Amino acid sequence: MVYQQPAHGYANVSERARQPPALAISTVIFALRPDPETGRPALWLPLVRRIREPFRGLWALPGGPLGARESLQEAAAGNLAQTTGLAPKYLEQLYAFGGTDRSPTPRVVSIVYWALVQPDEAALSRHDDNVRWFPAAAVGELAFDHNEIVEYALWRLRNRMEYGSIAYAFLGDTFTLAQLREVYEAVLGRELEPANFRRQLRAAPDIEATDQYLQGGRHRPPRLYRYTGALLSGPSTPSGPQTPTTPATEH
Repeated sequence: MVYQQPAHGYANVSERARQPPALAISTVIFALRPDPETGRPALWLPLVRRIREPFRGLWALPGGPLGARESLQEAAAGNLAQTTGLAPKYLEQLYAFGGTDRSPTPRVVSIVYWALVQPDEAALSRHDDNVRWFPAAAVGELAFDHNEIVEYALWRLRNRMEYGSIAYAFLGDTFTLAQLREVYEAVLGRELEPANFRRQLRAAPDIEATDQYLQGGRHRPPRLYRYTGALLSGPSTPSGPQTPTTPATEH
């Protein structure tokens, strides 16, 4: 987001500091894309280059100001469409970031959403000099406190992967068990034993085998499965030692 000073301005810094906080929306978008070195799926997210101060030239999370007549969900979805061209099916509120030192005056409080997109959705995103995808584990120095926000979003995602159904937001309507395992490995950052993973998934109540098979490989085509449960599960805001204390975003 680019925060703009009010048209009338304020007389001095002390007056600006006394103004109520501005409200903004930011979104962390995760998708699986191939690792350029290994070719295996890895977790990526799009960032937007700031074209004006503060932090001109640094990358930041896509976001924008909250309109007077917009709901939070509408603002998040609308800003994503405008900045990245994405319209994620999975869009959920993540956290509110409002540290007093998170941005230059006037103070900005950001409502942060996160979105999980499928590969076909990610392929439709905008790509130009000011919008680029980065590996989630190597985003570099970001504007404002966006590094803290990305770190927190990664922790939340990994936490939800351990007990919830969030992994299916990265997949299409049907998938192989190997594709599902790749989602878990990409997010958790470790390899899983294939046979044990398949055994656990086949015993899960919300996994249903279809009569379809994935075609195009050299070997016996694997069976396709579908998820039949509710996508969202588990607490929306788990507490933990990594919960940020003074998070912030101007986006």
